[in-house]
Amino acid sequence: PMSHILIVDDEESICWALRRLAEEEGHAVSVASSAEEAFELAGHRAVDCILLDIRLPGVDGLTAMARLKQLAPAAPIVVMTAFGSLGTAVEAIRNGAFDYLTKPFDLERASEVLRRALAQRDADARAAPPATMNPPCGEELLGASPAMQDVFKRIALAAPTNAAVLITGESGTGKELVARAIHRHSQESSGPLVTVNLAALNPALVESELFGHVRGAFTGADSARPGLLELADGGTAFFDEAGDIPLSVQVKLLRALEQREITPVGDAKPRRTAFRVVAATHRDLRKEVQKGAFREDLFFRLAVFEIHLPPLRQRVEDIPLLAERFLRNALPAGAPAAHLTQAALDELCRRPWPGNVRELRNAVEHAALLARAGAITPEHLPPQIVVSTLAGIDSELSRAVRTWALDRLAGTSLPENLYQQFLDEVEPPLLSAVLERTAHNRVAAANLLGIHRATLRKKLN
Repeated sequence: PMSHILIVDDEESICWALRRLAEEEGHAVSVASSAEEAFELAGHRAVDCILLDIRLPGVDGLTAMARLKQLAPAAPIVVMTAFGSLGTAVEAIRNGAFDYLTKPFDLERASEVLRRALAQRDADARAAPPATMNPPCGEELLGASPAMQDVFKRIALAAPTNAAVLITGESGTGKELVARAIHRHSQESSGPLVTVNLAALNPALVESELFGHVRGAFTGADSARPGLLELADGGTAFFDEAGDIPLSVQVKLLRALEQREITPVGDAKPRRTAFRVVAATHRDLRKEVQKGAFREDLFFRLAVFEIHLPPLRQRVEDIPLLAERFLRNALPAGAPAAHLTQAALDELCRRPWPGNVRELRNAVEHAALLARAGAITPEHLPPQIVVSTLAGIDSELSRAVRTWALDRLAGTSLPENLYQQFLDEVEPPLLSAVLERTAHNRVAAANLLGIHRATLRKKLN
């Protein structure tokens, strides 16, 4: 049967040869010269196999792989790489590519790899349960805890609507998985899911990346390029780390969301576009609005419906379930099964996991490598991360102190004795916590605080 092959390469000669090969074997072919063009093609038409060059202008092949796997999860990806970059090909295989072709390759070899890739796709399709909506193992949100059950319920409520969704939660809690689940069960599920990570973009080119640009819009703009929001047309735009959107871009983004049109950099004519909006942030955007770092009107536009992902330490009962899943995913197909001992599970449940589910997955994969096919014990787990917890608390405390100071400096008359006011606020809870920890032993408390016990007595009085 005819399959649809997507060829992604900026070398015309390679594209011409591969197109001819695929068409001679009875397949339909689409050709893209960049990752951005490939996203658009894969978003509008079902793809059965992708031949992807690792070196592309703009978004590189390895980054493109992740997005193409979202847009066409059933399509095997064959990567093409120059002879000198075999390490990149190996990395691509590790990231889920079906096979690789090293340039220059002969067409017989390409034909054989293409046949195997399509045969694998057909085998996977036969093995998969009909009409399954579940994501691949390891990409699934798991949890039996009441907190996660509430998350699942809120995803089910939000997904079929057009409402903009704001996903909040600490880093590593799985916000992107929630975004994928919303897209997968939405009216836009047949369209693309385009992830927009503002923190990862070049600050000088954020506007161009979001809205696109016309040829000659700025130095280096040798050709017109569609922006990420244009690529999301008919699908879902996922704004990862929405708190990092620069104020200068927030105004244009708000206009794009409200008027459903975008204007590329250097263009005077707006273009119509329609997409579902899902945003995620680890920041408290309400506080960012109070500080003037985030526009209130844009916040309300993004946060029509909120879903909060709890940190892993607040759903300890889910840790064994997640650990078992991550262990299964960490083992190669057909490998002897390693297993988690009760002692290892107890240790996993004891840790605070400042990096949340992401940190737990890394710990289980680390342990599986060390234990090989044997029993995983606490000794196989990586050392517990303490610094990141303290760093997280420190940064939260710093933000709270800054907010407190700015609130008091916001009035028309400036306060007097601000430093003493601050000490009056923070000393009582600090002393109370230390005394509680030392069972009200003032000598021990003074030692912990690093002050003389007479000073402590004076402060308490």
